[in-house]
Amino acid sequence: MIWAFVIVLVLLIPILAIVIDSQVGQALANRISRSVPEGAESLASRIESMEADIRYLSESLESLNEETRFVRSLLEGPASESDPIGLLEPDDAPDRDS
Repeated sequence: MIWAFVIVLVLLIPILAIVIDSQVGQALANRISRSVPEGAESLASRIESMEADIRYLSESLESLNEETRFVRSLLEGPASESDPIGLLEPDDAPDRDS
């Protein structure tokens, strides 16, 4: 029984050395050593700040869109009865008096 344990141990040592020396083993070791990336706290605060800025910008954009629609409706003005879709120029519109 002890001989089987010794043989398994002797065989596992070179296999373990090969795995650790490989690129996969090195990548695994690097990942274990870097469990928490450097600056993770500052990165999280930067992301929160950017999200707040994006929310502010989207609200500002919506406000500008509403203002633009209002100004456009004022500039276009109401359509007259003789020109319901506003195709005629003011000079081309028929007079109501005649």
